[in-house]
Amino acid sequence: MQDLKNQRQSIQSSFDKQSEKARSDYRMRLNASIDVARFLLTSGFPFRGHDESEGSEYKGAFLELLKWYGDRSFDVGRVILGNAPQNDMMICPTIQKDIVEACAKETTKAIIEDLDGDYFGILVDESKDVSHKEQMALILRYVNKSGMVIERFLGIVHVNDTSSQSLKKAIYSLLLDHSLCTSKIRGQGYDGASNMQGEINGLKSLILQDTSSAYSIHCFAHQLQLALVGLSKKNSDVDNFFYVLTNILNTIGASFKRRDSLRQHQEDKLEELLKFGEVHTGQGLNQERGLQRPGDTRWGSHFKTLDNFLILFSSIVNVLKDMKRDCPYHLDRFAAENLLSKIHEFEFVFMLHLMFKVLLLTNELNKVLQKKDQDIVNAMGLLDLSKKRLQMMREDEWDSMMDEVRLFCGKHGISIPKMNEDYSNGKSKRKRSNISYLHHFRVEVFYAVIDLALQELNNRFDVVTSDLLLGMASLSPVDSFANFHKDRIMKLAEYYPSEFGDKELRELNFQLDDFIVYAQKCDSKFLNLKGIKDLAKVMIETKLDQTWSLVYLLVKLTLIIPVATASVERAFSSMKYIKNDLRNRMDEDLLNGCLVCYIERSIFKNVSNDAIIDRFQNMKTRRGQL
Repeated sequence: MQDLKNQRQSIQSSFDKQSEKARSDYRMRLNASIDVARFLLTSGFPFRGHDESEGSEYKGAFLELLKWYGDRSFDVGRVILGNAPQNDMMICPTIQKDIVEACAKETTKAIIEDLDGDYFGILVDESKDVSHKEQMALILRYVNKSGMVIERFLGIVHVNDTSSQSLKKAIYSLLLDHSLCTSKIRGQGYDGASNMQGEINGLKSLILQDTSSAYSIHCFAHQLQLALVGLSKKNSDVDNFFYVLTNILNTIGASFKRRDSLRQHQEDKLEELLKFGEVHTGQGLNQERGLQRPGDTRWGSHFKTLDNFLILFSSIVNVLKDMKRDCPYHLDRFAAENLLSKIHEFEFVFMLHLMFKVLLLTNELNKVLQKKDQDIVNAMGLLDLSKKRLQMMREDEWDSMMDEVRLFCGKHGISIPKMNEDYSNGKSKRKRSNISYLHHFRVEVFYAVIDLALQELNNRFDVVTSDLLLGMASLSPVDSFANFHKDRIMKLAEYYPSEFGDKELRELNFQLDDFIVYAQKCDSKFLNLKGIKDLAKVMIETKLDQTWSLVYLLVKLTLIIPVATASVERAFSSMKYIKNDLRNRMDEDLLNGCLVCYIERSIFKNVSNDAIIDRFQNMKTRRGQL
């Protein structure tokens, strides 16, 4: 009897050991699969291959990398390349998709835990993917426990239509899926489309009806672009200049031979300049420049185009001359001759320098708007600086700009009209006017363009309300809180009735008195701060966010309001990389999973394999059990 009992125990022990070994092998297979998936997801590479059959030379990145992994590790190779039934499971496309979903959900979970139920803003935009499906992307903006402004990609959703009601439903559904309460929304960021910004039925208005403190900002970067569009449409000289410029870019860019010719002329010119010591060699210097059409939604791309045009001017002229001489088609030769005559006109060169200078003075603002942690007060400060610089240019920089234009014309053999002569609109003497060239270029062009640029900037940037912005600006720590204004800050608090009732307002009143004295006179850490985001970090570092919690709450609410939708646009750029022409049949869940892991790879890399395995195992019943 005892022998039978011992035999049963031995069999059970052997079975347990086999089961433990099977579970260990299965976990090893999962770890290897997740490691491979992690590499592919963070790189944005595809998983599947065109032919994954046994005889295929290339079975796709996932299977090939898994095999490569197994070839270089004996233990991994044993469990991956062996004949266990779970091996077939690992190469199943559905399993690969489940691994991606598990990776994405654990990444999103880490983002939600970092938010920790606090207030947040939303940035929303929609765009068509490569398969012409309308996709809506949602970004969360919040202040983390370290006082840093964070923008995180939450997800992408396919929407059947882009009406404000449909978008609102999709946003609320996505937030609900991640257990985020819509009552915590304290900021909205959109572009200028009517379905977003409409005062009655726009998306921002619909969300404001539910959450009265969810203040909306029209994307600053988009408004900056609209200012350029308005300037071009309302001033014929600017419109004509960009028309000629676009024709030149299209003419040279339409042929690879002309682009190669441009590069060759550029190299020859550089060699000549190096020979005479006019330029110097060094790391990052004398890099190849190209002519790229400016983007429709980026103010900075116009500046870069004009900058390159000025540098490549002589090379562009040479390409057009080659085209005029050698092109076999009469129409192309005629177009080249026409563009050559336009580019050698003083008026074109003058406008090239003028628009370059105007865009240069606002380029710093454009670059700042692309940062994820930018706050509205700093952005408005840079906007004011840009307007002041334009005004200074109008008042003081006519002579210096004319000197630059004359020097450029002399260098490139372009005739300069006598400024005291009557202005002639065209080559015909009959078109002479009663005004001089000086009056035309200084008053009708220089002053007119700058005045219109200032007018467009003033009209476009209609921030929420003046009281709200003045209150936020009063919190700025710049120059030892030089703009501190207690009454305006108290007015700002009244815009958030859910957070500041009568009791909180009374307490805030006392906290502000203590806070400003301490910040200005008692702690050097509050000196030389550059913006509200620096103030938030210092308050967290010194634990003063607990001492003056209501002051910190106002600082946090100010930082949550989005300034620009650059993060959403970057998400769509990533979508074009992930869902391209060769992957246009990717379903929505897989697309979303790939995007979350690719865009938020800094979060994803800190998610453990064990957490992903647990998520993967709990998603559905698996053949392998752990």
